Amino acid sequence: MSISDHGAMRTHGNGHLRAEHADETVTLAGWVDSRRDHGGVAFLDLRDRSGLVQVVADPEASDALEAAHRVRPEWVIRVTGTVRVRPEGMRNDRLPTGDVEVAATSIEVLSVADTPPFPVEDGIDVSEDLRLKHRYVDLRRPRLAHNLQVRAQVTSVIRRVMERNGFIDVETPILTRPTPEGARDFLVPSRLQPGESYALPQSPQLFKQLLMVAGVERYYQIARCFRDENLRADRQPEFTQLDLELSFADEEDIYGLIEELFVEVWREVLGEELQVPFPRLTYAESMRRFGTDKPDLRFGLELADLGEVFADTEVGVFKGVLEAGGSVVALAVPDGGELTRREFDDWTEWAKRRGAKGLAWGVVEAGEDGSAAATLRSPLTKFMTDEEVAGVIAATEGSIGDAVLFGAGKTSFAFQLMGALRVAIAEDRGLVGAHDDGSTRWEFVWVVEPPMFDPADESDDPTAATAEGWVPNHHPFTAPAPEYVDDFEQRPGDATTRAYDIVLNGTELASGSVRIHDADLQRRVFRFLGISDEDAEEKFGFLLRGFSYGVPPHCGIAPGLDRLIMLITGSDSIREVIAFPKTQSGSDPMTDAPAPFDPAALAEAGLKLAPKPKAD
Repeated sequence: MSISDHGAMRTHGNGHLRAEHADETVTLAGWVDSRRDHGGVAFLDLRDRSGLVQVVADPEASDALEAAHRVRPEWVIRVTGTVRVRPEGMRNDRLPTGDVEVAATSIEVLSVADTPPFPVEDGIDVSEDLRLKHRYVDLRRPRLAHNLQVRAQVTSVIRRVMERNGFIDVETPILTRPTPEGARDFLVPSRLQPGESYALPQSPQLFKQLLMVAGVERYYQIARCFRDENLRADRQPEFTQLDLELSFADEEDIYGLIEELFVEVWREVLGEELQVPFPRLTYAESMRRFGTDKPDLRFGLELADLGEVFADTEVGVFKGVLEAGGSVVALAVPDGGELTRREFDDWTEWAKRRGAKGLAWGVVEAGEDGSAAATLRSPLTKFMTDEEVAGVIAATEGSIGDAVLFGAGKTSFAFQLMGALRVAIAEDRGLVGAHDDGSTRWEFVWVVEPPMFDPADESDDPTAATAEGWVPNHHPFTAPAPEYVDDFEQRPGDATTRAYDIVLNGTELASGSVRIHDADLQRRVFRFLGISDEDAEEKFGFLLRGFSYGVPPHCGIAPGLDRLIMLITGSDSIREVIAFPKTQSGSDPMTDAPAPFDPAALAEAGLKLAPKPKAD
């Protein structure tokens, strides 16, 4: 015996009724979305997960009419009645059910409700804290309800594609040992082993590699992961990812699998066809052209390195930067010549807030006689040679009427600054275009071959292991490119890896790599990062021991499900696609989590809390 699509208490979903159901007797259930009294007739909009339909109670069914007069918004009721086609001129084209209504013969109140803290409708002006405090009400709003249904649909497609490709769904532990970067772990004290703790996994990385040792060969999991870090719009302390690993495979297998998966998700969820294969950029090319390893390809505005143009310059600010080993980077803004001096000053202040000393600018103009080569109107032009002016215009591909913006400084900083400016300018000037029909443009790109290591002073992770001033760009289990396997220690600034990211419209969806499957090579990487053989045995001994019993070449990737759904639904934050998210501060207004420890529980676990820091 199986439950019907609608359960025993109703015959149809409210949003499923159409003209072909006319004259049928139906039983519906749901929440009262709104009530309108028109003389002796009452109209109710009845809402459930499937949608909304209009219910009419008139004097011919006096009991139903009396009940309709009593109900209020968000009361839960059950209605029995007859479906009928609405009179011409009374139809609602905005609703899928707008051609019909249900003439009620009985209305049963299943649950009364207090007045909700905010209207159950989209576009409301209410604080997010209030919405999250009453999330069970918030989730009734059409947009959020739709987001959860899309999430379920995407998950269903994922499972189907993974199983079709021979992957096995395997659960990995939630309680595990702390990682070397333990400051980012959520710790769980052990009551049975006082003084010791578990950690919630930041990812199933080591376990899925050991599953490859175990011969599973193709593993996947819709995995819950945890990371105690500062939050942003696309970050949460607990998040979900499609975690996968496969043996006897390389990068091309990953590219093909993920492209197949996304093609099917977009086709089934959005009804759109993606073009594959997705383009690929090396990390170095992405940084050079866009100033980021997460490039948004929906618009141009590519960066230009002006190092050669100003190699012998007398422009003081540029000369000093280049002599110090830095870079001068520029971009041309289409029709930017229409910007006012105040607007140029505003962008200069924008750059200063991000650590720059300033931002130079110029406007490409026609020559004085109207036919000469284009020139540059800029406060810096009087210090430039004609060759430098021509070189700037050529390198940025600037046209007459365009603005050229210059940034200078340490190379990594200058490119990242101008990459961020590129995006800000595009958004400000409406250059992030949609298709001609108004639909979203989906611009995927693989960013491949990133560095093996980054300078420690450029890392945003202060807990990362360091040695000789280097930290892993990806993670220490990532295989170096073949040409660097033998000597990455001697040239860490040059070494690249077999890692890859998939980026969509400027947002990283997934990161993955071919893994190190040689225990000796893995130990060499650990040693370079300052992890001694003794420390490696203590922290990763179970992995290295597993490698000693025969491990196949393997690789993996982990698309973030929350970010994926955020982009598909056009949401501003992953909080809009998670049923019960945390706030920016990591708290939950609905349950008041986190909460103080019970002293008895602390004592039982053998723990004592440090005093709360005093306010500065």
